[in-house]
Amino acid sequence: MADGSAIEWTDATWNPITGCTKITRGCDNCYAARFSERFRGVPGHPFENGFDLTLRPERLAQPRSWRRPRMIFVNSMSDLFHKEVPRPFIDQVFDTMEEADWHVFQVLTKRSSLMRNYLRRRYLDRSPPSHMWFGVSVENASARSRIEHLRQAPAAVRFLSVEPLIGAVGELQLDGIHWVIAGGESGPGARPMNIEWARQVRDECERQKVAFFFKQWGGFRPKSGGRELDGREWNEMPLTFKAA
Repeated sequence: MADGSAIEWTDATWNPITGCTKITRGCDNCYAARFSERFRGVPGHPFENGFDLTLRPERLAQPRSWRRPRMIFVNSMSDLFHKEVPRPFIDQVFDTMEEADWHVFQVLTKRSSLMRNYLRRRYLDRSPPSHMWFGVSVENASARSRIEHLRQAPAAVRFLSVEPLIGAVGELQLDGIHWVIAGGESGPGARPMNIEWARQVRDECERQKVAFFFKQWGGFRPKSGGRELDGREWNEMPLTFKAA
Protein backbone atom coordinates (compact mmCIF):
# COMPACT_ATOMS: atom_id res chain seq x y z
CA MET A 1 0.00 0.00 0.00
CA ALA A 2 1.29 3.44 -0.88
CA ASP A 3 0.26 6.29 1.39
CA GLY A 4 0.42 9.04 -1.16
CA SER A 5 0.07 8.66 -4.90
CA ALA A 6 1.18 10.47 -8.04
CA ILE A 7 -2.27 9.72 -9.46
CA GLU A 8 -4.09 13.03 -9.25
CA TRP A 9 -7.55 11.67 -8.49
CA THR A 10 -6.68 9.49 -5.50
CA ASP A 11 -4.76 9.67 -2.21
CA ALA A 12 -3.30 6.17 -1.90
CA THR A 13 -3.10 2.81 -3.63
CA TRP A 14 -3.78 -0.70 -2.31
CA ASN A 15 -2.67 -3.75 -4.25
CA PRO A 16 -3.90 -7.05 -2.78
CA ILE A 17 -3.28 -8.39 -6.29
CA THR A 18 -0.51 -7.52 -8.72
CA GLY A 19 0.00 -8.49 -12.33
CA CYS A 20 -2.45 -8.77 -15.19
CA THR A 21 -2.80 -9.67 -18.87
CA LYS A 22 -3.38 -7.27 -21.76
CA ILE A 23 -6.81 -7.50 -23.37
CA THR A 24 -7.36 -4.28 -25.37
CA ARG A 25 -5.40 -1.62 -27.25
CA GLY A 26 -5.65 0.50 -24.14
CA CYS A 27 -3.34 -2.00 -22.44
CA ASP A 28 -0.58 -1.79 -25.05
CA ASN A 29 1.68 0.58 -23.09
CA CYS A 30 0.53 -0.37 -19.59
CA TYR A 31 2.58 1.55 -17.00
CA ALA A 32 2.09 -1.18 -14.39
CA ALA A 33 3.45 -3.88 -16.69
CA ARG A 34 6.39 -1.72 -17.72
CA PHE A 35 7.28 -0.98 -14.09
CA SER A 36 6.86 -4.56 -12.88
CA GLU A 37 8.89 -6.20 -15.61
CA ARG A 38 11.93 -4.10 -14.72
CA PHE A 39 12.30 -6.25 -11.60
CA ARG A 40 11.57 -9.69 -13.00
CA GLY A 41 14.10 -12.15 -11.62
CA VAL A 42 15.33 -9.87 -8.81
CA PRO A 43 15.37 -12.18 -5.77
CA GLY A 44 13.17 -10.98 -2.94
CA HIS A 45 11.73 -8.01 -4.84
CA PRO A 46 7.91 -7.61 -4.71
CA PHE A 47 7.92 -7.92 -8.50
CA GLU A 48 10.37 -10.80 -8.73
CA ASN A 49 7.77 -12.50 -10.96
CA GLY A 50 7.33 -9.43 -13.11
CA PHE A 51 3.74 -8.75 -14.12
CA ASP A 52 2.51 -12.31 -13.62
CA LEU A 53 -0.83 -12.35 -11.82
CA THR A 54 -0.05 -12.73 -8.10
CA LEU A 55 -2.39 -12.79 -5.10
CA ARG A 56 -1.07 -10.92 -2.05
CA PRO A 57 -3.09 -12.24 0.94
CA GLU A 58 -0.68 -10.58 3.37
CA ARG A 59 -1.98 -7.21 2.12
CA LEU A 60 -5.69 -7.90 2.54
CA ALA A 61 -6.01 -6.16 5.91
CA GLN A 62 -3.87 -3.10 5.14
CA PRO A 63 -6.66 -0.49 4.83
CA ARG A 64 -7.98 -1.39 8.26
CA SER A 65 -4.76 -0.09 9.83
CA TRP A 66 -5.01 3.30 8.11
CA ARG A 67 -7.07 5.36 10.55
CA ARG A 68 -7.01 8.66 8.64
CA PRO A 69 -9.63 8.63 5.85
CA ARG A 70 -8.25 8.38 2.34
CA MET A 71 -9.37 7.83 -1.21
CA ILE A 72 -7.84 4.48 -2.10
CA PHE A 73 -7.36 3.25 -5.66
CA VAL A 74 -7.75 -0.54 -5.48
CA ASN A 75 -5.34 -2.61 -7.58
CA SER A 76 -3.50 0.12 -9.43
CA MET A 77 -1.12 -2.67 -10.47
CA SER A 78 -3.73 -5.23 -11.51
CA ASP A 79 -7.44 -5.81 -12.18
CA LEU A 80 -9.58 -7.17 -9.35
CA PHE A 81 -11.88 -8.85 -11.85
CA HIS A 82 -9.24 -10.69 -13.85
CA LYS A 83 -10.77 -14.06 -14.73
CA GLU A 84 -8.02 -15.94 -12.88
CA VAL A 85 -8.64 -14.22 -9.53
CA PRO A 86 -10.61 -16.71 -7.39
CA ARG A 87 -13.99 -15.48 -6.27
CA PRO A 88 -13.25 -16.20 -2.58
CA PHE A 89 -10.27 -13.85 -2.81
CA ILE A 90 -12.44 -11.13 -4.34
CA ASP A 91 -14.85 -11.71 -1.45
CA GLN A 92 -12.05 -11.03 1.01
CA VAL A 93 -11.11 -7.80 -0.75
CA PHE A 94 -14.74 -6.69 -0.56
CA ASP A 95 -14.97 -7.69 3.10
CA THR A 96 -12.07 -5.35 3.87
CA MET A 97 -13.53 -2.49 1.84
CA GLU A 98 -16.92 -2.83 3.49
CA GLU A 99 -15.42 -2.93 6.97
CA ALA A 100 -13.02 0.02 6.46
CA ASP A 101 -15.87 2.40 5.71
CA TRP A 102 -14.01 5.55 6.77
CA HIS A 103 -12.14 5.36 3.45
CA VAL A 104 -13.43 5.78 -0.09
CA PHE A 105 -12.42 2.85 -2.30
CA GLN A 106 -12.10 3.34 -6.08
CA VAL A 107 -12.30 0.09 -8.06
CA LEU A 108 -11.49 0.30 -11.78
CA THR A 109 -11.69 -2.54 -14.30
CA LYS A 110 -11.64 -3.40 -17.98
CA ARG A 111 -13.49 -6.67 -17.22
CA SER A 112 -16.79 -4.82 -16.95
CA SER A 113 -19.20 -7.73 -17.36
CA LEU A 114 -17.40 -9.74 -14.67
CA MET A 115 -17.61 -6.81 -12.26
CA ARG A 116 -21.28 -6.27 -13.05
CA ASN A 117 -22.08 -9.92 -12.41
CA TYR A 118 -20.15 -9.97 -9.14
CA LEU A 119 -21.82 -6.80 -7.83
CA ARG A 120 -25.25 -8.13 -8.73
CA ARG A 121 -24.61 -11.28 -6.69
CA ARG A 122 -23.04 -9.54 -3.73
CA TYR A 123 -25.67 -6.81 -3.44
CA LEU A 124 -28.68 -8.87 -4.48
CA ASP A 125 -30.62 -8.10 -1.30
CA ARG A 126 -28.89 -4.98 0.06
CA SER A 127 -27.68 -1.61 -1.13
CA PRO A 128 -24.05 -1.20 -2.25
CA PRO A 129 -22.00 0.85 0.22
CA SER A 130 -21.72 4.55 -0.58
CA HIS A 131 -17.97 4.61 0.17
CA MET A 132 -17.17 2.13 -2.62
CA TRP A 133 -16.95 3.59 -6.13
CA PHE A 134 -16.85 1.40 -9.24
CA GLY A 135 -15.52 2.36 -12.65
CA VAL A 136 -14.57 1.08 -16.08
CA SER A 137 -11.86 2.09 -18.55
CA VAL A 138 -13.03 3.50 -21.89
CA GLU A 139 -10.07 4.24 -24.14
CA ASN A 140 -11.96 4.70 -27.43
CA ALA A 141 -15.33 4.08 -29.05
CA SER A 142 -14.84 0.30 -29.21
CA ALA A 143 -14.81 0.16 -25.40
CA ARG A 144 -18.15 1.91 -24.88
CA SER A 145 -19.96 -1.37 -24.16
CA ARG A 146 -18.26 -1.32 -20.77
CA ILE A 147 -20.31 1.75 -19.87
CA GLU A 148 -23.54 -0.19 -20.28
CA HIS A 149 -22.19 -3.03 -18.14
CA LEU A 150 -21.33 -0.48 -15.45
CA ARG A 151 -24.76 1.09 -15.67
CA GLN A 152 -26.28 -2.35 -15.08
CA ALA A 153 -24.24 -2.86 -11.90
CA PRO A 154 -25.50 -1.88 -8.44
CA ALA A 155 -23.20 0.91 -7.25
CA ALA A 156 -23.58 4.14 -5.28
CA VAL A 157 -20.99 5.90 -7.45
CA ARG A 158 -20.10 4.90 -11.02
CA PHE A 159 -17.18 6.42 -12.88
CA LEU A 160 -15.37 6.23 -16.21
CA SER A 161 -11.62 6.41 -16.75
CA VAL A 162 -11.30 7.65 -20.31
CA GLU A 163 -7.57 7.07 -20.19
CA PRO A 164 -5.41 6.56 -22.08
CA LEU A 165 -7.66 8.32 -24.57
CA ILE A 166 -6.31 6.87 -27.80
CA GLY A 167 -9.26 7.61 -30.06
CA ALA A 168 -12.56 9.44 -30.18
CA VAL A 169 -15.14 7.84 -27.89
CA GLY A 170 -18.08 9.07 -29.94
CA GLU A 171 -21.49 9.69 -28.40
CA LEU A 172 -21.50 9.25 -24.64
CA GLN A 173 -24.66 8.44 -22.74
CA LEU A 174 -23.86 9.30 -19.13
CA ASP A 175 -27.12 8.61 -17.35
CA GLY A 176 -26.27 6.69 -14.19
CA ILE A 177 -22.62 7.81 -14.37
CA HIS A 178 -21.38 10.20 -11.67
CA TRP A 179 -17.79 11.01 -12.64
CA VAL A 180 -15.56 10.95 -15.74
CA ILE A 181 -11.75 11.06 -15.68
CA ALA A 182 -9.95 11.75 -18.97
CA GLY A 183 -6.29 11.82 -19.89
CA GLY A 184 -3.62 11.01 -22.41
CA GLU A 185 -1.10 8.18 -22.42
CA SER A 186 2.37 8.55 -20.93
CA GLY A 187 5.65 6.69 -21.15
CA PRO A 188 7.83 5.40 -24.00
CA GLY A 189 5.84 5.16 -27.22
CA ALA A 190 2.92 7.16 -25.79
CA ARG A 191 0.18 7.65 -28.37
CA PRO A 192 -0.82 11.32 -28.71
CA MET A 193 -4.27 12.49 -27.66
CA ASN A 194 -6.21 14.74 -30.03
CA ILE A 195 -7.56 17.82 -28.26
CA GLU A 196 -10.94 17.34 -29.89
CA TRP A 197 -11.29 13.88 -28.29
CA ALA A 198 -10.75 15.43 -24.86
CA ARG A 199 -13.06 18.36 -25.56
CA GLN A 200 -15.81 16.02 -26.70
CA VAL A 201 -15.69 14.12 -23.41
CA ARG A 202 -15.63 17.34 -21.36
CA ASP A 203 -18.49 18.87 -23.33
CA GLU A 204 -20.65 15.78 -22.85
CA CYS A 205 -19.98 15.90 -19.10
CA GLU A 206 -20.94 19.56 -18.96
CA ARG A 207 -24.07 19.00 -21.02
CA GLN A 208 -25.18 16.03 -18.92
CA LYS A 209 -24.05 17.58 -15.60
CA VAL A 210 -21.48 14.90 -14.75
CA ALA A 211 -18.32 15.72 -12.79
CA PHE A 212 -15.27 15.93 -15.08
CA PHE A 213 -11.61 15.47 -14.10
CA PHE A 214 -8.84 16.07 -16.63
CA LYS A 215 -5.82 14.13 -15.44
CA GLN A 216 -3.07 14.89 -17.96
CA TRP A 217 -2.06 15.38 -21.58
CA GLY A 218 0.63 12.75 -21.20
CA GLY A 219 3.72 12.27 -23.28
CA PHE A 220 7.03 10.64 -22.47
CA ARG A 221 6.44 11.58 -18.82
CA PRO A 222 3.01 11.87 -17.17
CA LYS A 223 3.53 15.57 -16.47
CA SER A 224 5.00 16.37 -19.89
CA GLY A 225 1.98 18.19 -21.25
CA GLY A 226 0.55 19.55 -18.04
CA ARG A 227 -3.08 19.31 -16.92
CA GLU A 228 -4.81 22.29 -18.50
CA LEU A 229 -7.56 21.84 -21.05
CA ASP A 230 -8.56 25.06 -22.80
CA GLY A 231 -6.75 27.21 -20.27
CA ARG A 232 -7.88 25.67 -17.00
CA GLU A 233 -7.58 22.59 -14.82
CA TRP A 234 -10.65 20.40 -14.39
CA ASN A 235 -10.73 18.80 -10.94
CA GLU A 236 -14.39 18.01 -10.40
CA MET A 237 -15.30 15.10 -8.12
CA PRO A 238 -18.56 13.18 -7.78
CA LEU A 239 -18.82 13.74 -4.03
CA THR A 240 -17.13 15.93 -1.47
CA PHE A 241 -14.43 13.94 0.30
CA LYS A 242 -12.04 15.57 2.70
CA ALA A 243 -9.24 13.58 4.29
CA ALA A 244 -8.79 14.24 8.00
